[in-house]
Amino acid sequence: MTSPTITLNDGTTIPQLGFGTLNIPPDRTPSRGNTEKTAEIVGTALRLGYRHIDSAQMYGNEQGVGEAIAASGILREQLFITSKLGNGNHRPEDVRRSFDESLGKLGLDYLDLFLIHWPVPTLYDGDYVSTWRAMTELREDGRLRSVGVSNFQPEHLEQIIAATGVVPAVNQIEVHPYFRNDAARAATRRHGIAIEAWSPLGQGHVLEDATIADIAADRDKTVAQVILRWHIQHDHIVFPKSMHRERMKENLAIFGFELTSDEMATIDGLDRGQEGRIGPNPDHFDWIPEQTR
Repeated sequence: MTSPTITLNDGTTIPQLGFGTLNIPPDRTPSRGNTEKTAEIVGTALRLGYRHIDSAQMYGNEQGVGEAIAASGILREQLFITSKLGNGNHRPEDVRRSFDESLGKLGLDYLDLFLIHWPVPTLYDGDYVSTWRAMTELREDGRLRSVGVSNFQPEHLEQIIAATGVVPAVNQIEVHPYFRNDAARAATRRHGIAIEAWSPLGQGHVLEDATIADIAADRDKTVAQVILRWHIQHDHIVFPKSMHRERMKENLAIFGFELTSDEMATIDGLDRGQEGRIGPNPDHFDWIPEQTR
């Protein structure tokens, strides 16, 4: 089934459901074997009907994603491709250089969306404003359609918008039933920025939840389908990752039913606040992969 689209604040549209490539491959090494494995998995997703693919420089898999796109035979304008700036490439000259490299690895003439992957406020003298300004300049020659951020806290958003006047198109943040990330979601929405929820299934942790399992049983759906439907009804853009064809197919089949307001409220009530956070805290995260140093 075709994914609905969301119109971003710059007028472009993005499929609300996509395919994530985090940890494909798990060791993030861009070896020939890993590239072929990535191409195989992403190729399967494209054949099943996914048209929105989310990648990143730090995933080490852009080459494989590009090979899958090239082999798919799908028209470029029918695809929405995202990549993200690595933590080691925040200096303005590195933004431009690494963007060119990403396009080369992906084999594309343009990207639909490019994000600052993490604000890394403890690096580069805390100057992610210059990084953001360099990101926005990438749109000038037509090789980038939309520009956004990832893992930006409310204060990070306020700072880049106040300094440049340019509002990101999206903010990709950790969101799932155990961690609604309310403050970041509220700030993102206040600026008219679309929310992308990474690890929408809580990296598998939420799949064992008994409350959601009961809702899924009543609906004759999988737990993953119910969680993804919860995201869709909250207007989040999601891109679950699976390396298994049947689960990829199941994740696409979430548009033929709707959760009730009571079911939505029940899942909302599972939030654990900061204790539910699974990924790193953006205020402190400063990891730079060895291969990008």
